[in-house]
Amino acid sequence: MAAASCNYFPVTRPQLTVSSSSFMTQEHLKTSCDFSFRVPKIRSRVPVLSTRQESAVSELTSQSWNPSVLKSETPVLVEFYTNWCEPCQMVHQLVNEIAADYAGKLECVSVNVEHEPQMAEEYDIKAVPIVLMFKNGEKLESVVGTMPKDFFVAAIERVLAS
Repeated sequence: MAAASCNYFPVTRPQLTVSSSSFMTQEHLKTSCDFSFRVPKIRSRVPVLSTRQESAVSELTSQSWNPSVLKSETPVLVEFYTNWCEPCQMVHQLVNEIAADYAGKLECVSVNVEHEPQMAEEYDIKAVPIVLMFKNGEKLESVVGTMPKDFFVAAIERVLAS
């Protein structure tokens, strides 16, 4: 009987380091903790309940990217996220506040990287949440991770001033 083939993403585990004062040797750790796991590349889409509420931030797709971001007359803040990411939900709340504060001066949009993986790949998105800021079709600023609102505002002010 032939084995079924399945493609997997490689998962690496961090190297363990042990100080010389430890009672366990490096070899003992290798033999006692040597396990691995694989994540299938083909995963069924599991519905995820999102805590995202109605907001002023519109959702982008690959079809709406060019007219909404690259050809926009106003600067654009783009939030890259996933539904299951709690820090993404916190950043989304900040982006909602920023959208209200900068209405007319800044357009705020979001991209779900699970639904639009080609856009995430094109802009080298390795982790979420990440916020990119564009002006005249050019990426000028990026904010990675969950930061205070003042951090986002400072980046926005730099983009608006440029």
